[in-house]
Amino acid sequence: MLPRNPADRLFVFALSFVCLASTTPLGLAAQEPSASPTIDTTRTDTARKATDVGVVVINATKPLHVIGHLPDVQESVIYAGKKTEMLLMDSLRANMSQDIERQILGRIPGANFSETEGAGFPSNGVGFRGLDPTQSVEINTRQNGVGIAADLYGYPETYYSPPSEALSRIEVVRGASSLSFGPQFGGSVNYVVRDGSAFRRPTLFSAQTAGSSGLLNSFNSLGGTSSRWRYYGFLHLRNDDGWRPNNESRQTAAYVSSAYTPSDRLTLGFEYTAFRNRIHMPGGLSDEQFAANPRASFRARNWLASPWNLAAARATYAFSPTARLETVLSYMNSQRYLVWRNEDGGPQALDEIDPQTGTFVPREVERERFLNGTLENRLRVDHDLFGISSTLATGVRLFKGRLDRFEGGPGSTGADFDMKLYGGTWERALRFGTTNVATFAEDLVRLTDRLSVTPGIRFEYVRSTSKGYTDVDSVFTPRSYSYPLLGVGAQYAASSSTQLYGNVSGAYRPVLYASIVPFGSIVRVDPNLRAAQGYNADFGWRGIVQDVIKFDVSGFYLSYRDRIGTRTASDASGSFSETANVGNSVHRGAEAYIELDPLAGGSSAKTAFDIFTSLAYIDARYVSGQFKGNRVEQAPRLLARAGLTYGIGPASSTFQVSYTSSSFGDANNSMLPVDDAVAGFVPAYTLLDWSGAVRLGGGVEVTFGVNNLADTHYFTKRTGEYPGPGILPGAGRRVYAGLERKF
Repeated sequence: MLPRNPADRLFVFALSFVCLASTTPLGLAAQEPSASPTIDTTRTDTARKATDVGVVVINATKPLHVIGHLPDVQESVIYAGKKTEMLLMDSLRANMSQDIERQILGRIPGANFSETEGAGFPSNGVGFRGLDPTQSVEINTRQNGVGIAADLYGYPETYYSPPSEALSRIEVVRGASSLSFGPQFGGSVNYVVRDGSAFRRPTLFSAQTAGSSGLLNSFNSLGGTSSRWRYYGFLHLRNDDGWRPNNESRQTAAYVSSAYTPSDRLTLGFEYTAFRNRIHMPGGLSDEQFAANPRASFRARNWLASPWNLAAARATYAFSPTARLETVLSYMNSQRYLVWRNEDGGPQALDEIDPQTGTFVPREVERERFLNGTLENRLRVDHDLFGISSTLATGVRLFKGRLDRFEGGPGSTGADFDMKLYGGTWERALRFGTTNVATFAEDLVRLTDRLSVTPGIRFEYVRSTSKGYTDVDSVFTPRSYSYPLLGVGAQYAASSSTQLYGNVSGAYRPVLYASIVPFGSIVRVDPNLRAAQGYNADFGWRGIVQDVIKFDVSGFYLSYRDRIGTRTASDASGSFSETANVGNSVHRGAEAYIELDPLAGGSSAKTAFDIFTSLAYIDARYVSGQFKGNRVEQAPRLLARAGLTYGIGPASSTFQVSYTSSSFGDANNSMLPVDDAVAGFVPAYTLLDWSGAVRLGGGVEVTFGVNNLADTHYFTKRTGEYPGPGILPGAGRRVYAGLERKF
């Protein structure tokens, strides 16, 4: 299925040509790997070897196979039959100092990014397959397997993600992750922080980077292994004056972890993450303002801070070589502070001094606090089922969360970060609570040496409560939901290094806190509001050909029923707006990743040449309700990225082209913008990024690069909320250079 737009078609044909060129059989010998990632790939019998696609390796000289897929079973999770990706950070050339996601996660087909740092919100989000990328609200986001979003079932926004320099790998599982990790339609992203296991003695790593717009980035880590102890920690500092006026940000992240192995069977671990930031937000723009000058700022008094604290303790015990239990207890105590010239009047309402009073208008203050605790138990048992080798993975998840939200507080007329109230109290003061109990079971059954199936089931119970007051007379009734989710996957080893895989898994999205609270005098909540339900389906072919070609080509179908939105309704009192289930949508398309290393197995180990293409075509449309036939908002049809890495001796460099086709900011598919710029067209854009590094010896490396090389003016999002309202411009050209050393 080809896009209708001629420019989109041209781009598809161009990248398809590269793909075809990449698949030319070269007949090169396999390359001997020099190192492999630390991953549990324990097997219970020799029959499982036939289902393995070649192990992804890291080569010190050649950047071969930056992206791979997860093994059939890793630790206590089954991945067989699921569409998975694994990014090896040491093989990746990208701007790590600013966590440029389109470079880091851009190789994953269908990844769409909400790039909002140009509007003062560095916590960019990611979405897959036409789902909302804003702060990764449709994704189960984790760090070392522990959830880092505010509240997965009521407020699933992600304000913190670990610095890229601290990561060993990033694991991505598409919608089929719903059985193992939770019910999100968009799947899961797990950021795996280094753990010190690679170092036998204390090893210090330091990276200092400077760049455009006052960027100063400092990352320092210490890790190692001593007897039965393993430890790692980092301190990350970043100051950035921003691409626009009133756009500076300051952030600090610190992390410590330790693991102790008192015996061959038992491992105990602890980790703690602290994140502090303060962001100056320049606000959104109208279409006219963006066209005139995308770097302009008409808001100078908007500030955001989101201190984050996350602690986790874990224990892993091996009862035998075929049975292991993993328990993780995590606790979050985090907050979000906001003081801003609010959205009233849209971007045209300039934040200026009132000549009658000689002062600015009072700002609005908001506070939120997130407190939650989670207990996850996972049991893995390798066993025989009717004489067939199988692996059972089962577990229980208990979650208790609380959100205290205070909104509409009268703020100061000043311009600094001032969270005090002046002359009044909160318009809305609410306490939300979530209780979640979930249990799941999946069984990987190997029917033959080549074929396996993985049936699974998950049962979720969610209870949401709220109390307090708003500016609207409201009655808050507790809501409870119980959902069984079913799924089944299959995998077939087409050859010793390629696989066919397929999966169908149920998913749902609970009613979020924002949907159950009336807002303003004319917006109501439908008393019959239901959680959205549906399923994901994948079918694909992946593998490695002679260590020269890495590929993963697949199709998908996502059914999203009972989407929640705003509709117009009426009763005896007249017309009103209502939060309700507005209809169903269907997302379908194709995804392809091809990576070519034409020099693999060559005589020179000092030269590397790597080409990759990442393509996704997504048709996401409403199929019922008042928006039937319209495209889903924030869902571009075509996401295409291509790049190459060239290395010679101690130097290597990666050049990447990223194309995102047009989309809409609203479900009405408005071509013309409305006055507040919330609704309207989002044009297509193409971005060029270049990164490189040179090793100088003695553990010293110089890094450098340019993001948005052509200085393209673009935006990914329109919003009526912070950091807007209006269009949120993407950042223009930025240059950086850094110095790294390992001691």
